[in-house]
Amino acid sequence: MAKSNDLQDLDLPGLVHELADTKQEYLNLRFRNATGQLDNRAAINTARKQIARINTLIRQREIAAAEAQEKK
Repeated sequence: MAKSNDLQDLDLPGLVHELADTKQEYLNLRFRNATGQLDNRAAINTARKQIARINTLIRQREIAAAEAQEKK
């Protein structure tokens, strides 16, 4: 998982790739938790919050692109 500061520097395809990676990690954490193999349960919440951050950045960029298109 990338840090929040690193996410700001990524372009849209990079954010989408990071989102897919983080969702896969979240899924793996959930499976490990269900089977009792997960030691750090806080990692689940961290992954969920990271997914939300990435989705927020993607949406912000979509809105900015739409506003730029509207001005033209």
